[in-house]
Amino acid sequence: MNGSSAWALGWRTLWRDVRAGELRLLIVAVTLAVAALTAVGFFADRLQGGLERDARQLLGGDVVVVSDNPPPAQFAERAQQLGLQSVVTVGFPTMGRASDAQGGASRLVALKSVPTGYPLRGSLRTANAPGEAGQATRDIPAPGEVWVDAPLLESLNLRMGDALLLGDSALRITRIVALEPDRGSGFMSFAPRVMLNAADLAATGLVQPASRLTYRLAVAGNEAAVRQFQAWADEAVVAREAHGMRVESLDSGRPEMRQTLARAEKFLSLVALLAALLSAVAVALAARGFANDHLDASAMLRVLGQSQRRIAGAYTFEFALVGLFSSALGVAIGYGVHHVFVQLLAGLVDAALPAPSLWPVVFGLGMGMTLLFTFGLPPVLQLAQVPPLRVMRRDLGAIKPASWLVLGLGVTGFAALLLAVSRDVKLGLIAVGGFGGAVLLFAGLAWLAVKLLRRMVNESTAPRWLVLATRQISARPVYAVLQVSSLAVGLLALVLLVLLRTDLIGSWRAASPPDAPNRFVINIMPDQAQDFQKVLKDQGVARYDWYPMIRGRLVQVNGRDVHPDDYTEDRAKRLVDREFNLSTAEQVPEHNPVVAGRWTPDEKGAISLEEGLAETLGLKLGDRLTFDIGGVQNEARITSLRKVDWGSMRANFFAMYPVEQLPDVAVTYLAAYRAPQTPGFDNALVRQFPNITNVDMASTLAQVQQVLDQVIRAVEFLFIFTLAAGLVVLFAAVTATREERAREYAIMRAVGARASLLRQVQRAELAGVGLLAGFLASCVAMAVGWALARYVFDFAWSASPWVPIGGALAGAVLAWLAGWWGLREVLRRPVMTTLRQAAE
Repeated sequence: MNGSSAWALGWRTLWRDVRAGELRLLIVAVTLAVAALTAVGFFADRLQGGLERDARQLLGGDVVVVSDNPPPAQFAERAQQLGLQSVVTVGFPTMGRASDAQGGASRLVALKSVPTGYPLRGSLRTANAPGEAGQATRDIPAPGEVWVDAPLLESLNLRMGDALLLGDSALRITRIVALEPDRGSGFMSFAPRVMLNAADLAATGLVQPASRLTYRLAVAGNEAAVRQFQAWADEAVVAREAHGMRVESLDSGRPEMRQTLARAEKFLSLVALLAALLSAVAVALAARGFANDHLDASAMLRVLGQSQRRIAGAYTFEFALVGLFSSALGVAIGYGVHHVFVQLLAGLVDAALPAPSLWPVVFGLGMGMTLLFTFGLPPVLQLAQVPPLRVMRRDLGAIKPASWLVLGLGVTGFAALLLAVSRDVKLGLIAVGGFGGAVLLFAGLAWLAVKLLRRMVNESTAPRWLVLATRQISARPVYAVLQVSSLAVGLLALVLLVLLRTDLIGSWRAASPPDAPNRFVINIMPDQAQDFQKVLKDQGVARYDWYPMIRGRLVQVNGRDVHPDDYTEDRAKRLVDREFNLSTAEQVPEHNPVVAGRWTPDEKGAISLEEGLAETLGLKLGDRLTFDIGGVQNEARITSLRKVDWGSMRANFFAMYPVEQLPDVAVTYLAAYRAPQTPGFDNALVRQFPNITNVDMASTLAQVQQVLDQVIRAVEFLFIFTLAAGLVVLFAAVTATREERAREYAIMRAVGARASLLRQVQRAELAGVGLLAGFLASCVAMAVGWALARYVFDFAWSASPWVPIGGALAGAVLAWLAGWWGLREVLRRPVMTTLRQAAE
């Protein structure tokens, strides 16, 4: 074959098809798919790069040894032997207060003592006054001074230079902490930061034998030495069997904000996946229409002496150029759109993320070309096989369905790419597998519906327009099945996203509603319980959580001692190595649904566990657990498992006894409530009960709401892409048989049918097809949505039984609108023009 001739022919056909608008639908479909996928790809690529860049700063070093007691001297000595830098910081919550002369206000603060050399990674940013821009510094607070978060000044009515009372010390406020690299997110560090020099800590008198402190030994230096230290530290922690000690690194560091981001990224990936799946359907429909429109031109090329190989090469070259252009356009749009994500999620993600790699570009181009070659090229390549005799006999050379082998290989390759882009096996399998199964189900049910249609409509009594519409559908069963299946796939994606978006956003908002508790008070003594609750009631606080708090360590399971090294998972090791907050309640908490077993009020010797804890530790119903509670061992049998939402801003516990109280154990109480608007309420409460710890979660709750609003806006923005892809599919499905409809309507008009009757026929046919497609799509969407909600997004599915009816009506309306837009010129064509074109 003369390659240059094929290229020249490809150029000519491309230019002609572009001017005629024949490629418009293909270009739009491929561009939408690539834009959606690369937008999520660019965002995820930059986000991952930013997390890796900032991970060491979030840790405060390359490796951090965290413990409840001062780390043994051997750890610092080993770091020094390896040539590593090291610092030890101490953090704990305590009450900071103003002097009586300045009002005597108090507030829970997150106190942190730092030595010279802190921080090892990143840098502090401080300001000289609230509201000023922070400046990087390598200094730490001088002896006798503290640096604080700006909100603390306002809450305690203090100014720069005033004294902050901490225990037995009065320290002068000299700077505002604008950025603390190893602090983590606002979700974890809810209290205002107070930073002081390590030399001042002992004088405060806050460190007592029973104090709950967190020591962080951070090391940094050469990467090889860091790895050597980490391996040594891991072994040392295990060998010492040290309770409350763990090693954090880049791989096991604090995840904090990642859960919210991960859920948002999963939903964005789902939206992109659905856009790609819909675009594949649109490309297949558009390519088939393109091939049907070019049958006569291909036959004429054969008559003029062009070989099959040359014609196939020309169309392959044309589609390759179309694919490259559409993919490049999609990549450019996706790159622009991902910047919108970054802005919508400002504050949740760092706007100064590193530049993306080339992977999203390569992936977007590859996905676009795969999409076009897999679903678009096979029917077009059949144009090379059109016999020259078609110029005289129009019944020859019709486009045939692609072979099962070609179709199977293409679909498998495309599905593999989609599974890769999903970044979540469950999400990819449910989305791709669900759609694959849905297509087969839609085709089978549509075929059955077409067969039953003729039998259900009585032609002697039914209206004329209904009879003709029924004949139109049943006369072309293959086209009818194709049309219903395509419409159903498009509607499936739209219904699924609408349902998931509504319920996902609803579950996010329900987890932290505007009236959620914004105060958590702990360390309420038993003899203060009645007076404390009376204060709340007097101030109009009618609803509040009230639970006993009992500290206990899990020491045995089914009579066998448990140790951290019995488990391989890091979370399981940490859980066994720490004390639990246990509680009691005769009735199961309303926000903790029982998912397994049974909660029996006042059942002695029973205990209920959070289901995630049971899964992590390999526990099951009937297991016997022994907790060491202040030196007293208490054994209980697991009788129920509860589902706990740890982001719900409610009082939650890993383990609860279904009794009113446990005998012979030390107990304090916890209260969670929404604080009244009464000025000075918190300060008066602390004065009346000076031993309590009052945690103000108002700013944290506001931050949670802000984060959710940002995530929701990003999800809704990408939703536009899938909506557009769904509408493209609807349009392509409805217009796939445009020329056949034009010829049939022309014949009916030639024998006397009025245009008004044909309009009724067209509306009835489109509405019927849309009604069936919408009903099928809604039913399948409920099933796929339940699987995604249950296994991917982890929230309760509550689809209404009215969804299939609403989906059916929406399908009828959308199909009718798409038909009105795409087929409106069919009834306007002159009859002779249509018949003459059909005869040529």
